[in-house]
Amino acid sequence: MKLRTLMLGGALALASVSGLAQADTQATASKPVPYQYGMPMNVKTVIAMHETDTNVCKVINADIKFVDTAGKVEDVGYRKMSEACDFQN
Repeated sequence: MKLRTLMLGGALALASVSGLAQADTQATASKPVPYQYGMPMNVKTVIAMHETDTNVCKVINADIKFVDTAGKVEDVGYRKMSEACDFQN
């Protein structure tokens, strides 16, 4: 009987920890903060960069996720010219 109680308690503890991990992942998946001119970035390490794919030269939305010098993960959105503009005359 003790083994059954121990196994049940372990399973419940594991389920609660995995639930917290999922909640943390959803909290960090928020929208990027819009970049404002002059905004200090203090980038220590870039984690990821994303931008809209297009074959047309135009202004697109992009975002950068990075760790700042204080160790905090930041997600900043900005607008830029698409990569297609590099290949047009």
